[in-house]
Amino acid sequence: MATAKALEPAFQGVGSKPGLEIWRIENFQPVPLPKSDYGRFYMGDSYVVLRTSNGRGGAYGYDIHFWLGKDTSNDEAGTAAIKTVELDAILGGRAVQHREIQSHESDKFLSYFKPCIVPLEGGVATGFKKPEEMEFETRLYICKGKRVVHVKQIQFSRSLLNHDDVFILDTKEKIFQFNGANSNIQERAKALEVIQYLKDTYHEGTCNVAIVDDGKLQAEGDSGEFWVIFGGFAPIGKKVLGDDDIVLDRTPGKLFNIGGSEVKDEITGFTKSTLENDKCYLMDCGAEVFVWVGRATQVDGRKAAMQGAEEYITAHGRPKSTLVTRLIQGYETVAFKTNFESWPSAAAPQAENRGKVTALLKQQGVGPKGKDKNAPVAEEVPPLLKSGGKLEVWTIDGGAKKAVAHEDFGKFYSGDCYIVLYSYHTGEKKEEFYLCYWIGKDSTEEDQNTAAKLTTSMFNSLKARPVQGRIYQEKEPPQFIAIFQPMVVFKGGLSSSYKSSIADQTDETYSPDSNFIIRILGTAVHNNKAVQLDFVPESLNSYECFVIQSGSHVYIWQGTQSTFEQQEWAAKIADFLKHGVKAKFQNEGTESSTFWLGFGGKQSFTSTKVSLETFRDPHLFAFSLIKGKFEIEEVYNFDQDDLLPEDILILDTHAEVLVWAGQAVDSREKKNALDLGQKYIEWAGSLDGLSPHVPLYKVMEGNEPCFFTTYFSWDPSKPLIHGNSFEKKISILFGAGHAGEGNQGGGHTQRASALAALNSAFQPGGGGGGGGGGSSVKGSSGGGGSQRRAAVAALSGVLTDVPVNEPSPDASPEAPEPEPEPPAEPEPVPEEDDSEPKVEIEEDENGILSSPSTFTYDQVRVKSENPVPGIDLKRREAYLSVEEFESVLGMTKADFYKLPKWKQDVTKKKVELF
Repeated sequence: MATAKALEPAFQGVGSKPGLEIWRIENFQPVPLPKSDYGRFYMGDSYVVLRTSNGRGGAYGYDIHFWLGKDTSNDEAGTAAIKTVELDAILGGRAVQHREIQSHESDKFLSYFKPCIVPLEGGVATGFKKPEEMEFETRLYICKGKRVVHVKQIQFSRSLLNHDDVFILDTKEKIFQFNGANSNIQERAKALEVIQYLKDTYHEGTCNVAIVDDGKLQAEGDSGEFWVIFGGFAPIGKKVLGDDDIVLDRTPGKLFNIGGSEVKDEITGFTKSTLENDKCYLMDCGAEVFVWVGRATQVDGRKAAMQGAEEYITAHGRPKSTLVTRLIQGYETVAFKTNFESWPSAAAPQAENRGKVTALLKQQGVGPKGKDKNAPVAEEVPPLLKSGGKLEVWTIDGGAKKAVAHEDFGKFYSGDCYIVLYSYHTGEKKEEFYLCYWIGKDSTEEDQNTAAKLTTSMFNSLKARPVQGRIYQEKEPPQFIAIFQPMVVFKGGLSSSYKSSIADQTDETYSPDSNFIIRILGTAVHNNKAVQLDFVPESLNSYECFVIQSGSHVYIWQGTQSTFEQQEWAAKIADFLKHGVKAKFQNEGTESSTFWLGFGGKQSFTSTKVSLETFRDPHLFAFSLIKGKFEIEEVYNFDQDDLLPEDILILDTHAEVLVWAGQAVDSREKKNALDLGQKYIEWAGSLDGLSPHVPLYKVMEGNEPCFFTTYFSWDPSKPLIHGNSFEKKISILFGAGHAGEGNQGGGHTQRASALAALNSAFQPGGGGGGGGGGSSVKGSSGGGGSQRRAAVAALSGVLTDVPVNEPSPDASPEAPEPEPEPPAEPEPVPEEDDSEPKVEIEEDENGILSSPSTFTYDQVRVKSENPVPGIDLKRREAYLSVEEFESVLGMTKADFYKLPKWKQDVTKKKVELF
């Protein structure tokens, strides 16, 4: 009998914690790659990459990518594909598999290696060299992509420059970014991140950076220096499309049967129920081809299906950029499900129902590594708004809002709508606003529309600074509940619209003098909402406490399974509702006869524990409306830098939906942000089971609340910079004063500097040496002084933007060579302040951080009175001793670093370590 080890020893123990694991194929075997080499891919090699992530309900999700370098052998590529199948089998046969071709990688794959990957020449078979071991040579790159960037090295040739793309010229002394006149703003911004990567990787972080804009030609400064490296300026041509430029658009999916390795008949009018669990299907979406595999299919059938997809792509003449993704039933991606009108929710497949794959694995002695943590897992609550702020509440009545008296704050009626404005100050003394309207489940459409309209009017009057929200009864988020201490929701309503709507029905609106029963469930600040139930014994529950008014008596009924905290909170609610009246305690099983008399006699009731756990599974989406159809695109492994000022993005945590609008977005689109959020909720409801009553917020750039930023690696010290993505990125990476420097020629010293650069370009060892495809200025015909004189003449003749008060050099090739002035000292690019030594942090193979230097909690906490200079402010916890770490954070380091990044940040914020 085969064992797990016999399948593949290198894969033992994989997928046990969130994060990346990478193997390179060496001699037809997967060899684990050191973490220090993650992100370095050699063109002659093939790799297997596993990404383990936290899914809903605590289960792990798996993505397996096999990356094929352009120079890898067919044998190595085949081995990578086979090992991917073996790895999937060890993980329980439910991973999503992706084929990644060099230069055509998926956005998801590239998101693991921000800001970019720059494939290196060579491979295992050729004895590759690491970047630090390679001799520097000038290289020309082309950059594409607005969220993740595809970087490709191209031949060093002026003829490959064009007006549509962004290029990076990496020389020994300086890195130039050339922005084609028609290039995308976001691509220009992403190219700056690539420059920072190149600067850190190949220049030890010390070289200068210059921005050159297509069409803004000047003899002096960076523009002149850039063109000198190419042998002088000449007009650049239109872009010539090559095979790598052919990228198909995503098209509506076409579904085909797969029999063996043959793609057969197209299926029309398909729905989710079309997909049978013992078959395989191919979904052709143009830019991406999906292979869907039923749970009950055999391993050989799955392999054959993938082979059929490869043959299908070849037979239809598809480009190399076509993505191939294999999905197992029950673990479909958003991109796949969007091809269906709806995707009715179903329970996640259980381990025992995984069909023939699971049976096969058991025969081989391999236990499925599914980690089916189907038991609910309590999630951390997002940070709550700062307490001590100013609270204002209005109820909707007669088409207008009416202020609620302070003593009635926290009392809500299910037949009414309310507007809530909470003003508070953050640690930076900045005033923040939380503005939302609450919709009772029995309220009228008239009141709901009035509440929405008046809330928007208040939002505009506050100059779009608040977080604007829409909240439905029974879906109140923690931030809302925490504002009210306590919060009680009563039956009935007070508005005239509600009363008109029930004119022919019995009005059950709560009255302090009528009989009522109030359920106490949550007791924490974020969930302590009490609710009025029907006045019947069946409303009681052994796991809870209740405040009951029966006739002239007020009781606090305590279930046998209720907690002391529930009992305490019940007393507070009783005092809130009937201040000054002494409540009588009634314990389940020993109630007085008077107590039951109010109910018409003793009756049975339920004993069911209700879960208060809220699942959060954050995803960030960009979207567009194309011909009225809602198209979305997921932003993978998102961080703060993915919030581009030109965008409207949707953060869906499954517990709430937040629509973020950048400051450069058109004002009309900002105005409609909540409408777009509603369209998303409808879309996600049909495909992902999202509740139609999920809390919905609008968040404006620069006014992000804590319950939004907690899902990002957020740096609150980053200033709000007005401008587009490119301008912001320049300011962040290179300093606020750098944006206007790149192309502006000016004055005597800049001209002298350009001429000096021209001379040095032709000197042995000068910075203009060619790279890439071997072309270089030094390779031009002619020699020595005449060569320089000709280049000076050419430069002077073409670059006509010369200050009128400065004489031009002689344009004749026979003119004496101008004597260059000493080059002006280049203006340094602002760098990080390295004057202060950094305190070292180490990371072990399990991703656990520690430091050789340990400090006390009081020294490393935020706002410490005795702070330690030079520590990493985002990793303060790494400097704590093991004992103090566990004391402060309440868990071991191993448990802490298993948490997803956003949850680590939430945990650290609670103890002032972030």
